[in-house]
Amino acid sequence: MPLSEHEQRMLEQMERALYAEDPKFASALEGSGLRTYTRRRVYQAVAGFLVGIALLMAGMVAKQVWLSVVGFLVMLGCAVLAVTGWRKAPKPGEQPAPGAAPVRGQARPKRSVMDRIEERWQRRRDEQGH
Repeated sequence: MPLSEHEQRMLEQMERALYAEDPKFASALEGSGLRTYTRRRVYQAVAGFLVGIALLMAGMVAKQVWLSVVGFLVMLGCAVLAVTGWRKAPKPGEQPAPGAAPVRGQARPKRSVMDRIEERWQRRRDEQGH
């Protein structure tokens, strides 16, 4: 259910007040921080994968089996990190549906603080009969 104009204005005022009061905390609540974190993690995993390839090749050239095994394990670990990080990364502008039931076996998606505040606000308005 979309917010009315009055509710939207009040929400924007609350957001502006939060940014004015504590900009560091407000920026931490934004979803773009999570996107940036997961993107950075994927890039680090790709760089680690390349290091693993270098270790694997160096072990083959130096005829050191243990170095090749370490390189392979580094590659494997980084590939897993990159794939899981990429799948977990939210798409730009994407938010989970507020009432969507989680798929069996998956954890319920975490809602942002602003979503919870908005939900409480709506519940109070509904209880008061407005």
